[in-house]
Amino acid sequence: MEKRMSSLSTLGMLITLGIVYGDIGTSPLYVMNSIINNAGTMADAKPEYILGSVSLIFWTLMLITTVKYVLIAMKADNNSEGGIFALYALVRTRGKWLIIPALIGGSALLADGTLTPAVTVTSAIEGIKGQQFGNIIFSNKQSVVLIIVSIILLSVFIIQKFGTEKIGRSFGPIMLVWFGFIGVTGLLNLTNNLSVLKALSPVYAVKVLFSPDNKVGIFILGSVFLATTGAEALYADMGQVGKHNIYATWPFVYTMLMLNYFGQASWVISNYQNKQFNQISGINPFYEMLPGDFKIFAIIIATMAAIIASQALITGSYTLVQEAIGLKILPRLKVKFPGKVQSQLYIESVNWMLCAITVSIVWGFGTSEHMEAAYGLAITMTMLMTTILLHQFLIMKKHPIVANIFLVIFFALESLFLLSSLVKFIHGGYVTVIITLAILAIMVIWYFGNKRRDAYLAESENVSLLDFIPQLEKLSTDENIPTYATNLVYMIKMGPNYSIKRSSVYSILDQDPKRAKVYWFITVNQTSAPYECNYTIDMMNTRNVVNVHLNLGFKKSQHVNIYIRQIINSLLDQNIIDDQTPTYSIVPKRRVGSFKFVIQNQQFQDLGAQEYMGNLDRFLIGGRLLLQNITLPPALWYGLEFSDVVEEKVPLFLGNHTDQYLAEGSVKNTREPNKKH
Repeated sequence: MEKRMSSLSTLGMLITLGIVYGDIGTSPLYVMNSIINNAGTMADAKPEYILGSVSLIFWTLMLITTVKYVLIAMKADNNSEGGIFALYALVRTRGKWLIIPALIGGSALLADGTLTPAVTVTSAIEGIKGQQFGNIIFSNKQSVVLIIVSIILLSVFIIQKFGTEKIGRSFGPIMLVWFGFIGVTGLLNLTNNLSVLKALSPVYAVKVLFSPDNKVGIFILGSVFLATTGAEALYADMGQVGKHNIYATWPFVYTMLMLNYFGQASWVISNYQNKQFNQISGINPFYEMLPGDFKIFAIIIATMAAIIASQALITGSYTLVQEAIGLKILPRLKVKFPGKVQSQLYIESVNWMLCAITVSIVWGFGTSEHMEAAYGLAITMTMLMTTILLHQFLIMKKHPIVANIFLVIFFALESLFLLSSLVKFIHGGYVTVIITLAILAIMVIWYFGNKRRDAYLAESENVSLLDFIPQLEKLSTDENIPTYATNLVYMIKMGPNYSIKRSSVYSILDQDPKRAKVYWFITVNQTSAPYECNYTIDMMNTRNVVNVHLNLGFKKSQHVNIYIRQIINSLLDQNIIDDQTPTYSIVPKRRVGSFKFVIQNQQFQDLGAQEYMGNLDRFLIGGRLLLQNITLPPALWYGLEFSDVVEEKVPLFLGNHTDQYLAEGSVKNTREPNKKH
């Protein structure tokens, strides 16, 4: 599979426009609208207020998007991959505590993303209300908008399983037209009032925070922040297009965005006393500043851009979930690759969960105005967590002074945005907070449940495989026991000093002994390099007991059936294991014998062991096993659905547990002695 197009090229830049900038590129549809709503009506949107607001937008995009993400975060690439989980994988060796910002940031990013498709598509479609196009007159009823939005969103989610590679080729040209359109229309309105360019001075941004014309005070930053919500996605998509294509395209995108914001500001200042508009609330200057003949085109191109933004968000969620699974932060879910490129993936359960939540948000909030009031709260938390991780990255790169200056500036700035966004909680932001907490709970249970389970197993349930090598070699040649399989494969986790779960050895030796020509113990190790793929072999001084460590990056498929036959053929070529040529086969020159895979499914049923656990450990380990049982079975995760798989249910703790409070009982022998007759 082709991995990605990362080198700088005209085609690469065009693709970048279609993949990276959907979210941030559609922000002019609703940011200024939200700012006017904060003021009340158009009459309240006075020039000083609008100049200050557009100045805040300019400097927010400059500081957060340009400086933090484009200039700093993209230096923190993990083998060219970006995003909060890729960043965590890069710096996690600096401290175990770094998993906390990674979990919080990742869950908030996934949660806030449910609002992005809803608010962008709804903002675009609301432009049709009351419009006449030819003989068609659209109703002013919001219900019509909601129906159209729902149909569009459902269509977008339905097509995901077929792959969007061919559709994706058109995203770049469409977004190029979109940015050109918003830039030109903004410029045309800007020329009517060039004094708006005074807003380039940060003085106006500071003054508006304390201006009496600004009725919401510091909370205006909650609306301004909407202009930069796509910055985190920009960093996350770096792996698909390459940082150089982002470096080359961002100045163009930034310029077009600001031309449009300045154009909207110019229109508002020119019309805030216009009787046609000045008593209206909920007015959207993006559409109102356009000549009537341009509105139909604007609505069509805005809708297409909103769909592209939604598409980018959906595929970004798949990538985020896949990375979290690879880092053992989320339970296993079935990942499909419907396209021909590795970055084109599809996770059905995530797709339909996003669909249900997004459509529910559309109908629950009703209007883009209400969605805007709730939008952006969770993403501020993600940005704060990214700042913490980037601070560690800069220290890791031996820039401690720069790291501390970076932390002070951006943590303070983003904390201010978070504080200003807290008012959104009561206006619907609680929805994304609830979703964030639900996702975070799953991540915490899965990650820390794994850690605590492994800690208990290491203490009492692990044995050294070396101690059982003689028995395995003897069993392999014992003609009195029927052959169970030519290759018997256990998917396990081999620890230091050949430490292995007691239940795996018990399965081979103590239950009906399983005789095999070769015993395979395969450990899959997740690595910090996204696409790493290699293995190590330890024959343990035998020819039939093989310890395999598969080292796979957190973006690589874990389908072991892809790798195991290659490994066996390699060992046969080197005469490291004995010939396995089957007596009968329809495959010419077949050298590899039969396989049987054993997967042990742990059950938390050892009540005696639970009594000696703390409540927190019992909750984490029990919750982790529950999630394991309701998500993707290991056989499917390892790509073994068409292989001979034996699933064994085993207790979490196999060892004998005693109860210190059990009193010694008396023994009676009631049998009558034999009497001689």
